[in-house]
Amino acid sequence: MNDKRTKRSIWLTFDRILSHDLGKQVLILLGILAFIFVISTICLHFAGPDWQAYCQNKRISKWVFPFYLLIDGNAFSNFYMDSASSSLTVILTCIFYFAGIIVFTGMTISVMTNMISRRVEKHQDGLIHYLKSGHIIIMGYDDMVPSIIDEVFTRYPGTYVLLMTSIEAFKVSERLRKSVASRHFDRIIINYGHRTTIDYYRQINLEKAREIYIAGYRSLPAHDAINVECVDSICDYLNRLKQDGKLKQVPSRITCVFEDLDTYAAFKTTEIFNKVGELGIEFVPYNFYAGWARQVFVNRKYKDNAGGYLDYPPVYGPGISTSDTKFVHLVFVGTTNFAVAFAQEAAQVLHFPNFNQDRNLKTRITFIEVNADKEISLFATRNRHFFEVQPLIFKDCTGPEPQDNSCNYKNLLKFPDKDCGFLDVEYEFIKGNVFSSEVQSLISEWANKSDEQYLSIFLTLADQRENFIMGMNMPDNIYDRGIPIFIRQDRSDNFVINLRENDSEEHDYSHVLPDNTLVTEKRKGRYSNIYPFGMNDMSYSNDETLLKRAKLINLLHTTADHSTYRFTDIMSLNAKDNDEILKMADEAWSELQVAKKWSNLYCAYCIPCKLASLRAMRGLSPTDTSHDQDDLNDDEILQMAIVEHNRWNVEKLLMGFRKPLPHEDIVAHPDHKTALRKNKDLYIHSDIRPFDQLDGIKNLDMQISKYIPWIIKMAPSQ
Repeated sequence: MNDKRTKRSIWLTFDRILSHDLGKQVLILLGILAFIFVISTICLHFAGPDWQAYCQNKRISKWVFPFYLLIDGNAFSNFYMDSASSSLTVILTCIFYFAGIIVFTGMTISVMTNMISRRVEKHQDGLIHYLKSGHIIIMGYDDMVPSIIDEVFTRYPGTYVLLMTSIEAFKVSERLRKSVASRHFDRIIINYGHRTTIDYYRQINLEKAREIYIAGYRSLPAHDAINVECVDSICDYLNRLKQDGKLKQVPSRITCVFEDLDTYAAFKTTEIFNKVGELGIEFVPYNFYAGWARQVFVNRKYKDNAGGYLDYPPVYGPGISTSDTKFVHLVFVGTTNFAVAFAQEAAQVLHFPNFNQDRNLKTRITFIEVNADKEISLFATRNRHFFEVQPLIFKDCTGPEPQDNSCNYKNLLKFPDKDCGFLDVEYEFIKGNVFSSEVQSLISEWANKSDEQYLSIFLTLADQRENFIMGMNMPDNIYDRGIPIFIRQDRSDNFVINLRENDSEEHDYSHVLPDNTLVTEKRKGRYSNIYPFGMNDMSYSNDETLLKRAKLINLLHTTADHSTYRFTDIMSLNAKDNDEILKMADEAWSELQVAKKWSNLYCAYCIPCKLASLRAMRGLSPTDTSHDQDDLNDDEILQMAIVEHNRWNVEKLLMGFRKPLPHEDIVAHPDHKTALRKNKDLYIHSDIRPFDQLDGIKNLDMQISKYIPWIIKMAPSQ
């Protein structure tokens, strides 16, 4: 029994060697050749002197003669014809000749064929590693990866992308060939591996990569947790190399995708990834939904399948000046992740100089939702400190008569009325079905008030078909007035784009006035103002200009004289080399807390909106950028400073800070100002108040407004 087990164990080992290790296959072949050579040499020495005489006559070494018989197909024939050898010698040489045929003609060809086949299989399975340094690594694969790849090749033309995934490589290859990444396929390497397993990092030379993108698989429930584990594993791997003295370089940046909005929001204020910064690596969190919101509100464009760009219209019309009497109104149908993310990003960047508490021209963000009474509690809990100081509007449109119920979030209200309502953004929840006549009438009513508001409609329902049906069947005055409709699409933008382009041609429209006068005007088609967004394979966009501007804003704050609340003089900055300033900005950024990074980022995201307002205040067209780098006059600086502080108020409240209670307020207790200001480390910020109630710190808002042209000059739009 033991002998049988031993025999099976030997055969198992042998079969594993043959099926898995090409190197050992070659060693087995060489071993067989060596064995046959030894046997043939011994046998020939016992066979007599005939073959030695033949070797001497043909000037062949007697040590080479056994190989001659094994390798050369004509060796036996030549030996048999050219020598009078004994029968034993002939028989032995014949045996060696046939052994050579079997080994070389049979086994060698088989091994070589198998080696080639195995290498092809390993390549197709992503098990061969080619890249040594300077490459971009993407870990995981889902539908947004092609857009990451496209963005990478835009920033780094000619580089190589290593895509590490546990999905079968041939499946990933087929999916890439059908996407926008197909045009870059010859510079994409697909390797098999698990993103949380350190052993794979050595194979892909992770420490020598230029950048790392942790994409994961967004459909997995544990997506964010696995990506966090991946970041930890990368840090552990690099720290081990560092301890062993083998870490010569590190990637410049790790971009990590987070699917859950709450997880993403938490990472804006916590230092959970400070160990990444300690390695000298910049950490960038990315969210699919918030990323799309920035493309719509800030960049106002996205890259389509053809490699071109589709421009989005500004939701604030031609730009809002101080004298404008209209407010921005964004309507979101549904309370999906898209709606919530878009609403939050809009609140961070859409701020205008025509707001004051008397005029009450707030940016209004409306949700239309069947279960609005339930969703409102979740939304208010997420943003509790915002609704402690800002009334929340609720309207029930499920009955015959709409019911208004505007109120603060009462469960958390801690402030007297005089301390509330100073924000320039408000939220509204409409309970009702968007397909109902009550809600349709309400939308139509908003459209008729085009002299009061800049209206935009976002269809963000989870069902793409319902979004499309709703987009095609809005009240007529929505189309007639050219109100932009943003339609969420899962994969392709083709249908919406084709409809929009088909209706973009202008036609004559005629109507008769009450005095029987005929009026004819040009009007575009019904669907000329519909826009797709949210497509999975066109989602990723990382605007380096915005990041650079955020770093410059931080540098200005870092080098400011905080005793006088003044930035470094512009002449002193201009005296420095631009590369030197940008290097200083990078260094200051690497030492910054996460929450402050986001504060600077949102300040940078708001610059396009401020520029639109400045153009409107100067009487320029919305697209006239020729004066964007002109110095601001005193009134423009003041108005932009008020806008900046209004933006900052919303930012801080949405990021978890709260307004100080009366017993924590520096205005009520000026003698303890220094101590009370330190409460901001506990997310209690004394400056969350109207601009005219600020002390000397308001000069920082003035300074950041004054330096807008310098920031644009240092980081111009691409």
